[in-house]
Amino acid sequence: MNKLLLPVLALLIFIVGCGKEEMIVESGDPITRDAMNKQVFETLNNEGEFRWSSVSDHFVWSALVRSDNILSIGYKPENVSDVHSIIHQIDINDAQWTAARNKVINTIKDILKDDPNFDAEKHIYVKDVLPVVIVYTNSFEVVQTLRAMKENVRYAEPMGYSIEPDVVPQEDLSNRSDSGCGAPGVASGAVLGSDYTNDPAYNNKISWTYSRMNVEDAWYNQNLNGDNVTVAVFDTGTSDDQYKLRAGFAKGDSRQRYISPRSTHWTTTGMWWWEETTLDSPHDQCGHGTSMSGTVCGARSSGTSTMGVAWKSNLLSYRVTEDVIIGDSSEKDGVSDAFVEVAQEGDAKIVSMSLGDVFSSGQVEDAVVYAYNNGVLIFAAAGTSLTWTSWYGVIFPASLSQTVAVTGVTDEANYSRCDNCHDGSGVDFVVKMEKSNGNRALTYRMSGNEASWVGGSSTATAHTAGAAALISQKYGTTNRTTILNVLKNASQNYPYRSGSFGWGTYDMSQF
Repeated sequence: MNKLLLPVLALLIFIVGCGKEEMIVESGDPITRDAMNKQVFETLNNEGEFRWSSVSDHFVWSALVRSDNILSIGYKPENVSDVHSIIHQIDINDAQWTAARNKVINTIKDILKDDPNFDAEKHIYVKDVLPVVIVYTNSFEVVQTLRAMKENVRYAEPMGYSIEPDVVPQEDLSNRSDSGCGAPGVASGAVLGSDYTNDPAYNNKISWTYSRMNVEDAWYNQNLNGDNVTVAVFDTGTSDDQYKLRAGFAKGDSRQRYISPRSTHWTTTGMWWWEETTLDSPHDQCGHGTSMSGTVCGARSSGTSTMGVAWKSNLLSYRVTEDVIIGDSSEKDGVSDAFVEVAQEGDAKIVSMSLGDVFSSGQVEDAVVYAYNNGVLIFAAAGTSLTWTSWYGVIFPASLSQTVAVTGVTDEANYSRCDNCHDGSGVDFVVKMEKSNGNRALTYRMSGNEASWVGGSSTATAHTAGAAALISQKYGTTNRTTILNVLKNASQNYPYRSGSFGWGTYDMSQF
């Protein structure tokens, strides 16, 4: 009898073993990056956006372990269906929100209780304003279980997965001009006399792009300069070596204003950065943020450097990323923290963010909506400086309804998008940014008075944020609807929208 049972038991063990191995293959073998990237691009082509909610548990888990093992979890009480409509009013320490959060955390702890490498004190991070929990884990069961908890979990997403590191190595800053960065202080090509005019007060350079949008009319005929308006720039920071973005910010005709260099970017990425690292300095190590801040509010003062659109406005300069991609987990956290901080302080009601990604982020979206619900007007680049994304439409977070998407076009009668710029139905406004010879707008270098080239959707976004500051000054309001209505009424296509370029270019003499 026992001898007869042995083959049967062996067969059962083989069958069970095969079934177990198949389960392990699903949860134990992550999808390759190449395969995931291919699916991402197919989704972008077919649907126009990529959201983690549209893919399987296995895909999400694969992206988690192929990046930095950091999972962002948006939670909610069971009886709340629309978190975004009330996110600016939520007190996460209220009983129902505390209960929902504890349920999520206890679920994670229960799954990982036998994992000797898991330390709840270190590996779980609770955000203090947004209803978000972040956990460091590579557990498929955690991903699968949380995504099934629809009553309490809004999303469970890998924070650090990005295509960009496969295209341009993160560590090679000197070769990352394709990520909006470049060697500090180097201008690409000769600045010609036809690329600028001189302001009569201090001989500052006025970029040729300003005349295409009638910026000078707003300055000289309407006496608009952004006085007493504060703009926040979310980018790679501002250079400590650029005098006019430090001690020289409030000189000349730009006196009696202030700059506040800040950072919500962590010094080290990956692992559990919230436990092991500190916040980075506001110093720009890329060059992109310095050029964007110069475009928004470069000073009208002694020295032949360029002037910004709103040269009398105040500036909150945030270092939130290393380059123009909101790529790794700490950068997403840095962006979300900056939005929360600006919304809570209330000084800056205009945000310029020339950053983005092809991936959506639930945590960043939460923060965008939080700021929007607090009355903040958010201008976001429709695209990045990356050549490999220029085929794609409006990127995240410019794709959100709570942001105003801006892109750049060439200096031609008919609209033609500039190099590395994006277009599409999500675009709201455009700015002329590029000549037929390839010359672009002028702005600050990392140091000194010499001008540097800058272009693309990034500069168009900063330019438009500066224009909004002038409107805010003229009408004495920070009301988002009022500012946008003035901008629309001054636009070429209004009251119609182009399928690729929105309301079109705007004429600042019409403010």
